[in-house]
Amino acid sequence: MFKLKKHTYSFMKALFCIMFLLSLVGCVELKEIDDIDFTTVKSGEYVGEDSNFLVSAKVSVEVEEPLVTSIIILEHECGRGKKAESIIDSVIKKQSLKVDAVSGATVSSNVILKAIENALKKGIDQ
Repeated sequence: MFKLKKHTYSFMKALFCIMFLLSLVGCVELKEIDDIDFTTVKSGEYVGEDSNFLVSAKVSVEVEEPLVTSIIILEHECGRGKKAESIIDSVIKKQSLKVDAVSGATVSSNVILKAIENALKKGIDQ
């Protein structure tokens, strides 16, 4: 019978685990982003959070009625999705959550947008 050397077996086991984890990343389902009318959000500063498997974000959104004037990313656990943080510029410029995801950072873009949405909803529900 064929015997693997101990270090070869350990390498194969580690490689399998890595491949399994990478396959899970491709299975992450994106969340629907609600189209919030920014003009309905009361002035104030609101914090929102969201997470999706390996990615999480916490943001602070400042509203000076009727505009979102500032979005600060307080926390962003993202692996290779750091470039998604630039999406906040698009949100402020368009005054909308209906913006394109950052290429190559789709999951992080989605999580950041959902965190912004969650923050804005706090300003509507007051």
